Amino acid sequence: MTNDETLISAAWLITPTATGVRTIPDGAVLLHGDRIAAVGSRAELVTQAAPDQHLALPHHLLAPGLINAHAHSAMALLRGAADDLPLERWLRERIWPMEAELLDEHFVGVGTRLAAAEMLLGGTTTCADMYFHTAAGAQAYLEMGLRAMLAPGILDFPTRYAPDADGYVALALAARDQFAGEPTLSFCLAPHAPYTVGDATFTRVVAFADELGIPIHTHLQETAQEVADSVTQFGERPAARLARLGVLGPSFFAAHGVTLNAEDIALLGKYGASVVHCPSSNLKLASGIAPITDMLRAGVNVALGTDGAASNNRLDLFEEMRLAALLAKVQACDASALNARTAFTLATLNGARALGLSDVTGSLEPGKSADVIALSLDSPGLTPLFDPVSHFVYAASRTDVTHVWVNGRARVVDAQLVDDAARVLAELAPQINALSARVAALRH
Repeated sequence: MTNDETLISAAWLITPTATGVRTIPDGAVLLHGDRIAAVGSRAELVTQAAPDQHLALPHHLLAPGLINAHAHSAMALLRGAADDLPLERWLRERIWPMEAELLDEHFVGVGTRLAAAEMLLGGTTTCADMYFHTAAGAQAYLEMGLRAMLAPGILDFPTRYAPDADGYVALALAARDQFAGEPTLSFCLAPHAPYTVGDATFTRVVAFADELGIPIHTHLQETAQEVADSVTQFGERPAARLARLGVLGPSFFAAHGVTLNAEDIALLGKYGASVVHCPSSNLKLASGIAPITDMLRAGVNVALGTDGAASNNRLDLFEEMRLAALLAKVQACDASALNARTAFTLATLNGARALGLSDVTGSLEPGKSADVIALSLDSPGLTPLFDPVSHFVYAASRTDVTHVWVNGRARVVDAQLVDDAARVLAELAPQINALSARVAALRH
């Protein structure tokens, strides 16, 4: 064996599978470089392998890294800048005017590094980031060591970033070409929403996505007003319009889906599409509760996302996972509507499926990338322990995360960022302070 091999053992290992959730007491995962070589009991792997390093965590739980399938990472710099407003006013009165003044490569670079630090410390190892100045965001993820799917935003109106839809598409494709070959970066195309993108642009996006073999990501039916406006303007609901335009398919993943009805859900299930549930943001903006149990029954792949910190205030997948399970129960008046194992899968393997990365990450399996997290089980709030999956979903929090590996490299050790990520975060403070002052001035 070479020094590229590391055995990590813990009191428990949990991972989603194609048929459920596997739990292994006294479990272990063997890493070979950037890949998972084996998963099993500690006794079994110690017998089979002779790794140069063995990290024993006897009071911990091992799990795959969490996947944030919808975020606007750079908006971490707008955290708390536009609270307690409904979506339409939030966008038009606060967010879009602030972005018009602030949005540039520097803002995106600083904000994305800040968000990546928060996510890593909270056990998130992969993020789908829909925003602008994609090259600056990509560079930030590389420095921080977070796996990311970059989703360059596309609009039909001008911003500081691009003058028109052609400009947004050209910038998206250029960023993809610039970072081709980076193992922790992938790309999709992200027309912002049916209410900001016309038919011609959607059709062009579909053509490019098909040609390049990359996913399409958009906001979909986040509010009732969005649906009413679509019926007035197009004579059909947004999901039906996207189906007509050829947007829906297995490589399509939509954020929110709060106002999907039975017909919309059936369409998404028919095309094998995914929906990213963002419960905290949807609640805070008073948009509603997405019918995710209906989606799951219809064969829609449901993942979890935080949305941006400007509408959520936190980039915390543990909170989204727990909230998703609780909301589904009260929505259905059924305590078993969304159990802990399903919620855990939404935050891990289903997220990877939504992003088209299920062969890469989302579960602890031989051959997949070594995206692993460890949680301490020592706190009083995690004692006693009868079911590790239940604890992971209902009792644990991001503050229990102690170790994080992304693509086989340790990024968090003993609840602290390490190596490049720690240095970058330390250097960000004056830049964050300066940008925060600009945001504060724009709020008045």
